[in-house]
Amino acid sequence: MKPQRTVVALMALALLVAGCGRDSGAREDGTGAGAPAVAGDFGTLTDVCKPGTPGGAQSQGVTATEIEVGVFSDIGFTKNPDFVDAAKVFTSWCNAAGGINGRKIVTNLRDTKLMEVRQRMLEACREDFVLVGGSAALDGLGVKDRLQCLLPEFPAQVSQTANTGSDLQRGSGSAVSENVNPYTGFQDWLINEAYPGSKSAIGMISGDSPITKVMGDKLNESLTAAGAKFAYNDLYPISGVADWTPYAQAIKAAGVKGLIFYGDFRYLAKLQDVLTSMDYKLDWIDSNSNSYNNVFLDAAKGSLGFQNNVLDLSGTAPLAAAGQVPAVKQVKDLFEQYSPGSGITFQVLRAFQSWLLFAKAATSCGDELTRACVYQAASKETSWTAGGLQAPVDLSKSMADQPRCFNVQQARPGGWEPAQFTPNTEGLFRCGFTPYRYRGDFGAPMTLADVGKSLNDLK
Repeated sequence: MKPQRTVVALMALALLVAGCGRDSGAREDGTGAGAPAVAGDFGTLTDVCKPGTPGGAQSQGVTATEIEVGVFSDIGFTKNPDFVDAAKVFTSWCNAAGGINGRKIVTNLRDTKLMEVRQRMLEACREDFVLVGGSAALDGLGVKDRLQCLLPEFPAQVSQTANTGSDLQRGSGSAVSENVNPYTGFQDWLINEAYPGSKSAIGMISGDSPITKVMGDKLNESLTAAGAKFAYNDLYPISGVADWTPYAQAIKAAGVKGLIFYGDFRYLAKLQDVLTSMDYKLDWIDSNSNSYNNVFLDAAKGSLGFQNNVLDLSGTAPLAAAGQVPAVKQVKDLFEQYSPGSGITFQVLRAFQSWLLFAKAATSCGDELTRACVYQAASKETSWTAGGLQAPVDLSKSMADQPRCFNVQQARPGGWEPAQFTPNTEGLFRCGFTPYRYRGDFGAPMTLADVGKSLNDLK
């Protein structure tokens, strides 16, 4: 591959994982000029952040007045600000409310620039208290160093097998799921309930990269085990193609009724525009949660009234629920206050869930602000909802071994709206399915034992 095409391919890979700069190590204290004191309650959570008179420093990254928190992002490569925006908004609000018992949160942006994951992790190991609300496409490159330096992580999103469900990691829902398919409930709904006629004619098209190919292989196994049959399965160059017509013609020729797309959502918009121009309408297109943003809606506006784009937010409350879920409205209000004009995407909502988990756990530790206390406090949340931003999950248990929830969104010309999937929890989610556990050898998440450590070493 020529150098220019290599760069384009890597950018497409990062956009696939991250959804849509500052220098690495950029430090922000999340304090707006002249910001008045505010209440530290969030949704159903009380005193997430609050003032206090903290004692002296007890851990790396903690002083008597500050807590240094690392935020991983590929922003220097993708220019995608989601995780940075979420960190700015959350810490601005939290610090205005008094911080963590009086300590101000300072974020260290760990800009991995796609390929510099290990370099940023080594920096985080030297400086940060914990990692919160971030993600990197090639996150598996840093997990060994993270475990060796006993650095807890509260990620917004994980990507590679080595890091997905790795030790010293706490997060919400499928953000840290082990070797299971967190979309099992959604996909069962698609092929058995909503569109049973599509079950024998599934199509899948994925970007030709190691990450997306593994994702495709996993989904092939899961859906085949559920009785689905693939009529079409293809790869496209991860850097994109100039003309999507041959792919659209192949999908039509195979009689595909339900299409799963793994890749940059901008490419999906181009593909379905071609399908629409051919007057070929599928029963459904799984756009995946990375397309839960206005950029996709704008790119696909020519076909939204014809094609049926759906996605699963995996138990995250949608923005359309702001009228009934105070926590969702609060996110929107905080963005309007601290980062007006910034988009609120699925990645932003996931990041906020992680920030809330960290802050609640850290506040509960009082003056004993250690990594061990924060990690253990987060692990004791048996019905975590992030104040209402998500369906309940039991963080004291393995995410692979507990019932899960899904909620379906459908793209309309006016925006993303809840689909008709018959919720059974809070009018937002359908809960109770058990995720499919993969049987193929797709690797395993890294553990403390892999690096000669144990939880007893966490201080």
